[in-house]
Amino acid sequence: MNFHTAAPKIPPRILCIGIPVRDLTFRVGGVPGRGSKENATHFDEICGGNALNAAIGIVRLGGRASICGPMGDVRETSTRFIFEKLAHEGIETKHLIHMPGLVTPISSVMVDPSGERTIVTFRDPELWKVHLPLTDELLEDCAAILTESRCAGFCTDLCAEARRRGIPVVVDVDRAMSLREGLLTASSHLVFSSEPLQETADVTDDGQALTKIAKLTPSFLAGTRGPKGTIWLDAQGHLQETQAFPVHTVDTLGAGDVFHGAFTLAITESQDIPTALRFASAAAALKCTRFGGAFAAPQRAEVEELLSTGRPAA
Repeated sequence: MNFHTAAPKIPPRILCIGIPVRDLTFRVGGVPGRGSKENATHFDEICGGNALNAAIGIVRLGGRASICGPMGDVRETSTRFIFEKLAHEGIETKHLIHMPGLVTPISSVMVDPSGERTIVTFRDPELWKVHLPLTDELLEDCAAILTESRCAGFCTDLCAEARRRGIPVVVDVDRAMSLREGLLTASSHLVFSSEPLQETADVTDDGQALTKIAKLTPSFLAGTRGPKGTIWLDAQGHLQETQAFPVHTVDTLGAGDVFHGAFTLAITESQDIPTALRFASAAAALKCTRFGGAFAAPQRAEVEELLSTGRPAA
């Protein structure tokens, strides 16, 4: 199998649809129990959200990313903070929609010594009432769409039109979906986290869940399982597995989003499915080796090194 995945000279533009979040992150010795207190050993203020994290991963790997979705009032502190971070990363922001009087989502993120994160997020319910810009504007020069299942209410029609135009649509499914959900058919690739995969199919086995959902959609189906790797269905409907890279994990925050961003970029580069999944797995693994959420996403050369040697660069 060919793992050479050099970035193209003209990077594809991937439209990442979601809701940016301001993250307050704390490293803790343990997640505090109810009514208790815990001292943090480190604090950082970053921004996140599935689409934003994926966009960072895409740009770090040599792609172009624009982000689309609702944000709070233009005068809000969180809004200004996020725009500054996105500008520094080179992510296009012209399709973000400010919603007057609303609050940009904010999260408190605790990262324990194993690297696992515990998150509490506030999202103003009014943000879901956003109306996206015109379809032709969003799809102009668009090589792929990456969105998350929770945004189905305001992006399904756009995704369906993208599919009609032959544009890939990758959906990050990290919440249980209805089996009547429009994104099941308004997508080309559905990549689930393990728990929502099982909840969506109402079975407790990832492989059985994928097989059940495959009866409802022509989309490529996969389930990510962290250090256990990724399970997926090939073109013949057979279960396949892509192993995760063994690394020393210190921070899983944003790793799944970096995986989805890398996978989507790989699809736009015409990598085949096994190669694309291994590329995404390498990017996510490297992110887990350092703190900083998606801002710890790797550069392309680092991913190439891991793919070729099986070990992160020293």
